[in-house]
Amino acid sequence: MALIVQKYGGTSVGDADRIRAVADRVAETYKAGNQVVVVVSAMGDSTDRLVELAAAVSGGRHPREMDMLLTAGERISMALLAMAIRDHGVEAMSLTGSQAGILTDTSHGEAKIRDIRAIRVREGLDLGRVVIVAGFQGVSPDTKEITTLGRGGSDATAVAMAAFLEADVCEIYTDVDGVFTADPRVVPESRKLDQISFEEMLELAAAGAGVLMMRSVEFARRVNVPLHVRSSFHGGEGTWVKENTMEDAAVTGVAHDLSEVKLMVQNVPDRPGVASALFAPLSDAGVNVDMIVQNTSHDGLTDISFTVAKADADQALALAEEAARDLGAGGVTLDGSIAKISVVGAGMRTHPGIAARMFGVLADAGINIAMISTSAIRVSCVVAGEEAERAVRLLHLAFDPPFEPTEEA
Repeated sequence: MALIVQKYGGTSVGDADRIRAVADRVAETYKAGNQVVVVVSAMGDSTDRLVELAAAVSGGRHPREMDMLLTAGERISMALLAMAIRDHGVEAMSLTGSQAGILTDTSHGEAKIRDIRAIRVREGLDLGRVVIVAGFQGVSPDTKEITTLGRGGSDATAVAMAAFLEADVCEIYTDVDGVFTADPRVVPESRKLDQISFEEMLELAAAGAGVLMMRSVEFARRVNVPLHVRSSFHGGEGTWVKENTMEDAAVTGVAHDLSEVKLMVQNVPDRPGVASALFAPLSDAGVNVDMIVQNTSHDGLTDISFTVAKADADQALALAEEAARDLGAGGVTLDGSIAKISVVGAGMRTHPGIAARMFGVLADAGINIAMISTSAIRVSCVVAGEEAERAVRLLHLAFDPPFEPTEEA
């Protein structure tokens, strides 16, 4: 008997018909002799509607009440799914995040899971029931308050539950067939990957691939829980995300990210401590900085460029302008129309020349590169936002991932 954790996203439980289809799959898995724990998101865009409703009611910030409000979406999904599963003659019980023993820190809206005490989940499994857990939520043992886990929270719930229960696999059901070599909406000829390493998936997630959220992949890697990303609309194999794969392609995939802006602090005095004075306030405010480039110093002055999420743009600009005044810098500019383009592949470690080829493809197409960052298995460039899709298509055509260069390439 295997223990399987299945996670279904908002699209998968978007309406009554889809909830019944999920119930069919869960019941089939259970009747095949498996123990099943299901983690569900809120139906469709119901979370967005709740956010809009809150904004219509009040213009203030209410972190605690927003968590109380938003967790209602998952509670609706879990109860409806339990009803549909019971219609198959399978006993099912639904649990909120707090009932399932998901313990978090005290941060409303972006809480981190600190521990899992899934006593009631184990009891339900021992009684032969399918246990359905509301994703995206938990409870702080310090404050006794309900919390939400932020973007990707349901994935994190599923992986954490799989780790605690020592599940055989954690299946992530979504509206796509798996992890592709590029966004199929941009590159129709992109291909589904049969498998990908945790390391590559982390880089793709950080580079903008939205199939899996970065924090859930980090968690899965840390506890070594294999993930199976599958379509909720058919029974075909998806993509396995695991520690080791059979091959390390030089380029596994091409990703793009339109969710960032670029700030440039101009004419900064080039002296020790300047970078700290600029970036420490951003860190203290919880603004995550992605890419950083410092230009060559001329006449004792330099320019420092960096990227942040669009959601943090206003706060980052205000903090950067304040730091610029304190440093005696020339000013701050913001470019809100950029794209980060990345190629990722574990085989880059042993195949030199990937970056040069990437830069050559973009240069031949007349696409200017504004910033560059690298890791051992990733090369990322910032280009103009309107060039994003063309750049992705050209790079995918050039590398045709999963790409293994010949000796001559």
